Amino acid sequence: MATNCLIVDDSSTIRKVIGKMMKKFEFNISEAENGQVALDACIESMPDVVMLDWNMPVMSGIDFLMHLRKTPGGDKPKVILCTTENEFEAIQKAISEGANEFIMKPFNEEIIREKLEIVGAL
Repeated sequence: MATNCLIVDDSSTIRKVIGKMMKKFEFNISEAENGQVALDACIESMPDVVMLDWNMPVMSGIDFLMHLRKTPGGDKPKVILCTTENEFEAIQKAISEGANEFIMKPFNEEIIREKLEIVGAL
């Protein structure tokens, strides 16, 4: 059975780059340009993994995460927050709101593989 990954980032370039990496790990890819579009997509079909940007228009990654975890089935996806935030308090907030892992931008395929293995998605 294929594993589904939702890539949430307001940059189409970042979505494509992450998508290319995730396809190498044999994930089916869907994309969302902000947290609201992502939440709507999750309500329709809950993914296995969410690669989530922090800073986005309409609904931030943290706001999306808070809503996702309250949605029926929203405890299922492994959420990896991808961001330039590097303050300890920000990382702590992300984890407390339900992020499973955290990746600092810029990142590479090896870092994504490690994080997917840590959360049990590979």
